[in-house]
Amino acid sequence: MKQQIYKGKLTQFHWLKIAKKEELTKNTFSLEFEIPENLKENFRFDAGQFVSIQFHAHGKEIINDYSMTSAPYEDKISLGIKVNSPDGATSQLFKNYHEGDELLVSEPNGRFTLISKPHEFRTIVGFAAGIGITPILSHFKNILHNEPRTRLFLFFGNKNSEELVYRDELDRLAKTGGDRLQIFYFFSQENTTNSFFHGRLDDRKLSLIINQILHLDETDEESTIWDAVDEVLICGKGEMIKTLANACYHHGIPKKNIHFELFEEFNDDIYPVEKEFPLLENVELAFKMLGKEYTTVLPTNEERILQQLLIQKFQVPYSCKSGICGSCECILEEGDVELLENEYLTENEEERGHILACMSIAKSKKIKLNFDLS
Repeated sequence: MKQQIYKGKLTQFHWLKIAKKEELTKNTFSLEFEIPENLKENFRFDAGQFVSIQFHAHGKEIINDYSMTSAPYEDKISLGIKVNSPDGATSQLFKNYHEGDELLVSEPNGRFTLISKPHEFRTIVGFAAGIGITPILSHFKNILHNEPRTRLFLFFGNKNSEELVYRDELDRLAKTGGDRLQIFYFFSQENTTNSFFHGRLDDRKLSLIINQILHLDETDEESTIWDAVDEVLICGKGEMIKTLANACYHHGIPKKNIHFELFEEFNDDIYPVEKEFPLLENVELAFKMLGKEYTTVLPTNEERILQQLLIQKFQVPYSCKSGICGSCECILEEGDVELLENEYLTENEEERGHILACMSIAKSKKIKLNFDLS
């Protein structure tokens, strides 16, 4: 049985049985779901995607997103989940649901994905912190399976070795992948034999990585490994993503080749805003949401549209506020806006008038939006 649940957009959920539950560290666990034959097509996914789970916690219905660690070829849905606090909703998910229980699970979603290129020689670098390893693990398994010419480098940061999740699986991947996968572990709150691997993954650490690890390229004596990087994957908290994305960009990686997935609400821009806009006052905004029509006035265009609607207490959909998750996607039906950054929409969607409210600045006195995308 399927259910349509509103989660920014109407999303299809299905009842799935928990096939396996495993405690990984003192504050992380994994869930694996059994996919019945009649739902195989519904749960086909791309590496890097996530599903949403609806469950009860403290008497409320909760919907949380969790990235898959499984790769598409494994034909299963496996999730890595972190318990952030003993009293939080995720703690209830761990305590109250067990193998054999059923949960409402959404069909796969998300655009932290890459186009597979099995016939090309590629270099892909991943940066992860903590539970941010989950979608990158899915990517790396998938790439090793499908792209025999691609080499991978993973830089994985944690507070200490006790909190390092999926180490056994990562080490197995490195062993079976041979020289195609190299993994480097960093610890911010644990002393290491080599001080290079102590500290957070940030812009200074990236410079050291480029100069000391991604320097000599045995396949091309005239360039470095960093010069050959085709794609960068970053997953973790917002400040880490912002720091590393900008550092990668300033070290020559085009923004379109830097992909990131955010695991929390982040109210800051990933890249600095470099444009200035003429000031507009009393912008008339009309929008449709869940079949209802609303009108309001934005005092100025100095703030993005989503942020101003939230200040006015409208229950508009959002998650990251940074142009990454797509929850605030809508159609611009009238008026003009500037889309500051976009990690989510495709070129085709932009051409059809889709925007992200969290990254849009009003450029006309009248704006009309449709959050129902219809």
